[in-house]
Amino acid sequence: MVTAAPAKTQYEAVIGLETHVQLKTNTKIFCNCATTFGGTPNTQVCPVCMGMPGVLPVLNQKVLEYAVKAGLALNCEIAPYSKFDRKQYFYPDLPKDYQISQYDLPIAQHGWLEIELVNKETGEATRKRIGITRLHMEEDAGKLVHGGSDRLAGSTYSLVDFNRTGVPLAEIVSEPDMRSGQEAAEYAQELRRILRYLGVSDGNMQEGSLRCDVNISVRPVGQKEFGTKVEIKNMNSFNAIQRAIEYEIERQIEAISAGERIIQETRLWEENSQRTVSMRSKEGSSDYRYFPEPDLGPIEVSQEQLAAWKAELPELPYQKRQRYESELGLSAYDARVLTDDRAMAEYFEATVAAGAPAKLAANWLMGDISAYLNSNSDVSINTLPLKPSDLAELTNLIESGTISNKIAKDILPELLEQGGSPKAIVEAKGLIQISDTSVIEAAIAEVLAAHPKELEQYRNGKTKMLGFFVGQVMKKTGGRADPKLTNQLLAQKLNE
Repeated sequence: MVTAAPAKTQYEAVIGLETHVQLKTNTKIFCNCATTFGGTPNTQVCPVCMGMPGVLPVLNQKVLEYAVKAGLALNCEIAPYSKFDRKQYFYPDLPKDYQISQYDLPIAQHGWLEIELVNKETGEATRKRIGITRLHMEEDAGKLVHGGSDRLAGSTYSLVDFNRTGVPLAEIVSEPDMRSGQEAAEYAQELRRILRYLGVSDGNMQEGSLRCDVNISVRPVGQKEFGTKVEIKNMNSFNAIQRAIEYEIERQIEAISAGERIIQETRLWEENSQRTVSMRSKEGSSDYRYFPEPDLGPIEVSQEQLAAWKAELPELPYQKRQRYESELGLSAYDARVLTDDRAMAEYFEATVAAGAPAKLAANWLMGDISAYLNSNSDVSINTLPLKPSDLAELTNLIESGTISNKIAKDILPELLEQGGSPKAIVEAKGLIQISDTSVIEAAIAEVLAAHPKELEQYRNGKTKMLGFFVGQVMKKTGGRADPKLTNQLLAQKLNE
């Protein structure tokens, strides 16, 4: 691990992300081959995506729709006229020896998204707007499988799977507006949330559906000019993004402080050693020898089509977060957790619409229900037997004092597994909370009579025994005694 340089506070990092997102279409960008992940190698290919002589690409209309919707959700300007270009480079997983991409006329540019850094202890949020330079469409390359190692170095042979060749991508380039690993990781997470809300990508990093490259440099605080940029590749999680950036900031500051020159290069993040290592010197755009793609016509998006696609956009994560805080009174932390997944947010909103108190519904969703879903991978919030209306009924039983929180927790497993009416279950099992003072006082009298030793300890100053007596009363009443009332009556009786 690189040790922090003494001059660290004299420098600031300048960070931007290039994110490649696989668009969730059934077929590839320029042909009808399937895009299913995990298929038998080299079975989802055809002459078009393999670049055979004499074939012509045809743009998938759904790719254009998804790219435009993503651009709109990122507050970008959508180009009324754009085109495709050929990006020339040689690599074994690129069968045509060029990639069809967009160069000087991207489909979307000049946008932004808002990140939110939440303090878990206070629940307060700090917000920052990150600029989006551009979003453009392109085709993915194939995948190299190295024998004997997960990388080229150390492998004894390499195989190529072309199934991924031609899978549609949206490349999203941010402005260099981020200053820490935490900000960059949150930017990547917010970007994935937006794309998932739109339904244009599944964003599964473990399957390569979302891949981030980080561009990072450091400069003295107050200096306007950027330092020498280094690109970091091969990060497969948001934690890796944050840790790689933090490492690289320290590495560059330490090198500059020692009088060394930072070179423009591409580096890799090594998860095992928790460090970045040099991969190759960085190519410039001129090295790719772009020119307009002659086999594809220009792309024109009419105002009517643009308005129709814009009307189909859902409420986005940051919009939901703001509404939950302003209208429902939730903390920034609660709003952040509930809106992380669109299905969870919709379940929560349906529960509140059915009459549940917002904070109580949020607590149950973020606590016991999320824990159940996390431990049962075959169940999702959409297939949960416990319906939003049932959760609303459960929270109202608690709110009205009909059942205690403990009784609700006791019947929750049955509701999660089988669904049904919480009120009907409570009535059938005789679990309605006891709020009759005389019944609770009778139970207290029996408990105190049965535990004279503990009663003496309490009256001799061991006041923590109150919890013991509350537990005994709850046990005697089958957990049905009103906890608040039980505490009040016990305190009065014990202090007589």
